[in-house]
Amino acid sequence: MTFYEAVGGEETFRRLVHRFYEGVADDPLLRPMYPEEDLGPAEDRLTLFLVQYWGGPSTYSQQRGHPRLRMRHVPFVIGEPEREAWLRHMRVAVEELGLPADLEQMLWKYFTMAAKSMVNAPS
Repeated sequence: MTFYEAVGGEETFRRLVHRFYEGVADDPLLRPMYPEEDLGPAEDRLTLFLVQYWGGPSTYSQQRGHPRLRMRHVPFVIGEPEREAWLRHMRVAVEELGLPADLEQMLWKYFTMAAKSMVNAPS
């Protein structure tokens, strides 16, 4: 069984990402990084990426090609404050899923690693 299946599939990732973007929508540090007025497209992209990363369908790559996360984030200044804000909103979203502790820990470990790797500006 993949992690994707173990956590409940696409619906779980949709809930996670939707809750995350509810926080981003009102965040004065992160919201300016999303030029679209509607966060829906960003929500869809992150959902598809996470679904694929964790063992679900490869729709993200079919639609957008290789993830190239660092390259896609280069236009944005991401320092420690942005990383911390991103993690703060993601933490709330992860906790609200109510996953078993081992699965939550795996997910959180990935998010902390990914957030650290996106930092491209010195503090």
